Amino acid sequence: MSRFQLNINPKSTDFDELGHINNVVYLQWVQDVAEAHWKNISGTDDDQINLWVALRHEIDYKKEIKPNEKVVAETWVASMEGVKSERMTRIFNPDNNQTKAEARTFWCLLDAKTKRPKRIPEDMKSLYES
Repeated sequence: MSRFQLNINPKSTDFDELGHINNVVYLQWVQDVAEAHWKNISGTDDDQINLWVALRHEIDYKKEIKPNEKVVAETWVASMEGVKSERMTRIFNPDNNQTKAEARTFWCLLDAKTKRPKRIPEDMKSLYES
């Protein structure tokens, strides 16, 4: 499956009172890289036809991110079956390749007009296999 990377620039407001990146921020990064990957593959007007909604997020926190540290979010689709897709995300420091967090998200494809679940078309699956 194709992988996609997005540079992340943690802001001072991303850190909580313990000096750690807040868990809600990690979740936002997971969503941001997934959306950027989809738009990169599908084209800009696909959201008029298809929508993705999250069914479940799992995040494992591995190492803390320090202020001014470089961070990259990398994502790929692990599987697509029926109306569901499983997406993996790795957040890491590109200088030393240290993993900061790993996420697994389950998404459901919806028809943009009806907002009802829609079977993932074969041509969409093939976009992620390159």
